Amino acid sequence: MVGAVTRNPATDGTPAPVAFDDAMRRYAPVLGLETHVELGTASKMFCSCATVFGAAPNTQVCPVCLALPGALPVVNGTAVESAVRLGLALNCSIAEWCRFARKNYFYPDMPKNYQISQYDEPLCSDGHLDVTVDTPDGPREFRVEIERVHMEEDTGKTAHVGGATGRIHGAEYSIVDYNRAGIPLLEIVTRPIEHTGDLAPLVARAYVSELRDLVRSLGISDVRMEEGSLRCDVNVSLMPVGATEWGTRSETKNVNSLRSVERAVRSEIERQAGVLDAGQRVVQETRHFQENTGGTVAGRSKEEAQDYRYFPDPDLVPVAPDPAWVEELRAGLPELPAALRARVKAEWSLTDEELRDLVNADAIALVSATVDAGAPPADARKWWLNELSRRATENEVELAALPITPAQVARVAALVAEGTLTNKLARQVVEGVLNGEGDPDQVVEARGLKVVSDDSALGAAVDRAIADNPDVAEKIRGGKVAAAGALVGAVMKATRGQADAGRARQMILERLGAA
Repeated sequence: MVGAVTRNPATDGTPAPVAFDDAMRRYAPVLGLETHVELGTASKMFCSCATVFGAAPNTQVCPVCLALPGALPVVNGTAVESAVRLGLALNCSIAEWCRFARKNYFYPDMPKNYQISQYDEPLCSDGHLDVTVDTPDGPREFRVEIERVHMEEDTGKTAHVGGATGRIHGAEYSIVDYNRAGIPLLEIVTRPIEHTGDLAPLVARAYVSELRDLVRSLGISDVRMEEGSLRCDVNVSLMPVGATEWGTRSETKNVNSLRSVERAVRSEIERQAGVLDAGQRVVQETRHFQENTGGTVAGRSKEEAQDYRYFPDPDLVPVAPDPAWVEELRAGLPELPAALRARVKAEWSLTDEELRDLVNADAIALVSATVDAGAPPADARKWWLNELSRRATENEVELAALPITPAQVARVAALVAEGTLTNKLARQVVEGVLNGEGDPDQVVEARGLKVVSDDSALGAAVDRAIADNPDVAEKIRGGKVAAAGALVGAVMKATRGQADAGRARQMILERLGAA
């Protein structure tokens, strides 16, 4: 039975969204995710222009990526290799022959008025990626089928100046930066994802998260969603529970964070349920996610399939990967995230909760690399999950974006283990490394942070603490050994936290006859 329908007072007669749980009682969602990965190649897909993020506008362009007359594209071999490696990691079949096509449409950030992409002959097809979602009943695994992975070039970037929304409507004028035009892209397209129920938002997030980790493990992209090197188009449709015919889908474009992927799915389920409950028809359209509200707003209608007039690009030769070369790439794949998680859980004797903490912090690969650099697993986990996670949160960056390497963290842990640093001093060393002051040993030397363990230097600080605190010293002489902590604190203060606390306590007790 259809629930009561209310109208959204903030819109002109648009049905109000339905509460998520109510929507899930009546409708079953179907998802489709189209993810774009910007490759980390040194040059663009079809020319030698640089790809550095953040360069001054229109400084990384040439006749090829500006589509000047007579300029001819040449395929970036490293981009092809990256695409094959990703396809293999996603369990895809690799085409023995494929080619590029021209996708024709006009938009100001497309200098050619067409995009070089792949159409009916993608490089990689028929793969899958398994993802796990935590539920109250325990972990649940979903297999997301991959339809295709194809190569293409990115567009430029348009900025709409003036107006309240930053979009073209209401803007005073627009400006275009073509630095991004021509940067290699891989588009990963899933098949429809069914039977997720109320876990649909979490499945979508888990898939993009797992894909991001997979790409990062291959080293083919930094997959920084905040910089646009990983972007996701989220397709959602609803059908009544028990029905077999899919509903009309919406496509929320360029969602750029894991949290937003989850929120976009949830928001569209609630919005579409409200439309259907009102007896109205869901319109097939593109939509834009609003970070401030967590909802989506309409973009352009896609009621009719757009004719992009694809045809093979006459300026580019087909791509025909040698099967022997493909097998070499398969043999050279690194340990993939799922295998890494299973291995470290067993090797480090982690509980499910401890492993979940590492996954949620996006720290497994970092901790593993720190262990490989010589740190004990417990120490590596401690540094990345505590001090460094705090620093990442303070600076609003991902953990992996912190300017400190696993080898440097391992060295900090070693300096603590060998007694050169206390944990307090080690945090100062980490701060120095993050500030660009050099490797841990350089920071220790420059800041003078070594633990004071020399008996002559430490003895002077101990004698001073005893002389300055006669009452405490008398208690210790009387057998109250616990009072030594106050004198140890005084020694630590006098040495700026650099004293060997254990040795200081031992010397205090010896001098006061309580050892």
